[in-house]
Amino acid sequence: MKKIGLMSDTHGYLHPLVEKYFANVDEIWHAGDIGTVAVAEALEKMKPLRMVTGNIDGPELRALYPEDQRFTLEGVDVWITHIGGYPGKYAPHIKQQIKSNPPKLFICGHSHILKVMNDPALSLLHMNPGACGTQGWHKVKTLLRFELSEGRIQALEVIELPK
Repeated sequence: MKKIGLMSDTHGYLHPLVEKYFANVDEIWHAGDIGTVAVAEALEKMKPLRMVTGNIDGPELRALYPEDQRFTLEGVDVWITHIGGYPGKYAPHIKQQIKSNPPKLFICGHSHILKVMNDPALSLLHMNPGACGTQGWHKVKTLLRFELSEGRIQALEVIELPK
């Protein structure tokens, strides 16, 4: 079993309570729009990190992190990207690939909208952790925590960070 802390859209700001809320996770995953190398380095010091770049991330971050990550962990096929859309409205650049080879867990950021939903057509779970940075129109900063175990995604928690 692996416990995962999922975040996105920090835009250069790392909330001081992220470390507390992710203290018991095994890995941190970031779905893009990191904002600064300093945020990436701070997360890497906390836990093992899987991170993708987003549309605001410059060349320095793009040299360190990919735009997409696809991997299997605890029997779960995972795909993380920044701009991915959601069930029924996947982004054009991934639409064909996700339909021909869907993962079990599809994660993206970008919208700043917390969303967890099944895609019954592709038999996958879509997660967008919302945004936990200070830039953007969202009113609540959010994170997700969950577990992967024996091919299952379980124990999902939504965390609302205080202002």
